[in-house]
Amino acid sequence: MKKVTMYSGDPCPYCAAAKALLRAKKVEIEEFDIWKDPTKAKEMLQRTNGARTIPQIFIEDHYIGGNDKLQEANRNGELDRLLKN
Repeated sequence: MKKVTMYSGDPCPYCAAAKALLRAKKVEIEEFDIWKDPTKAKEMLQRTNGARTIPQIFIEDHYIGGNDKLQEANRNGELDRLLKN
């Protein structure tokens, strides 16, 4: 499986939903709490071209977006393709 990076915070129900989906798919998540690490918050802003909501999710260098985009990718089969390729 490919490397999944998630910029998140706690508490965050959207982050929890995204993590639950990825864990159900047996995906290992590299997670950065942007509220605890300001350098990761800055990194997230740069990688997403200014997105400020969490979570922000990447599969390798492919930018997924937030939980809503992750869930959509799961429903239409794109997520499985991205994880396996």
